[in-house]
Amino acid sequence: HTPMYFFLSHLSFVDICSSSSIAPKTLCDIFAEKRSISFMGCAAQMWFFGLFVATECFLLASMAYDWYMAICKPLLYSLIMSQRVCVQLVAGPYAMALISTMTHTVLTFCLPFCGPNVINHFFCDISPLLSLACADTQNNRLVLFILAGAIVFFSGMIIAISYVCILVAILKIQTADGRQKAFSTCSSHLTAICILYGTLFYIYVLPESGSSLDINRVISLFYTVVIPMLNPLIYSVRN
Repeated sequence: HTPMYFFLSHLSFVDICSSSSIAPKTLCDIFAEKRSISFMGCAAQMWFFGLFVATECFLLASMAYDWYMAICKPLLYSLIMSQRVCVQLVAGPYAMALISTMTHTVLTFCLPFCGPNVINHFFCDISPLLSLACADTQNNRLVLFILAGAIVFFSGMIIAISYVCILVAILKIQTADGRQKAFSTCSSHLTAICILYGTLFYIYVLPESGSSLDINRVISLFYTVVIPMLNPLIYSVRN
């Protein structure tokens, strides 16, 4: 019932949902002779996965703010981080992610696909689908860059500012044991952030840098399978 575990429960829920929208279909395709997905099924997979990945980015920013309040303002923590504030810090990420994924899904699946519609990926992601469209996708790629960049930038700025304040507060601690305890408290969260943001930035914000879809496929494994698997281990080690 504390804010930290309230946010962790939603992070766990988001990880379960994001991996569940990809992994079962991928595992079936490994053993299937005919690997296919319906048009609506592809749209649903892209919508759900985009929703939960974007939610996780903003949710990690909310958790960074929670760490900031806990370390920098401990006497006011219980007053400021009320149940209402915690709900708002969770509802906000879902709302912003919903707007983003709805925009991408609608713009992508309004494009004409002339065939052969063979997706060079193990799930319905934006970039492989845009490469199949028989129309100009420049506007779609621009929207992808703007929205993905905005998600990474704004959530990243919240995280960066929070951790700068946390670092300043930690350096003011006189004892080495106190500084070590404060650093260990934040280490699990920072590890999850670095893994997720590194892969998402490479795939969506810098799409031209990873022109090879084969390389993008390998990197995509990190935020579709590896990160949802690692997050429970990271936070369990911390506990």
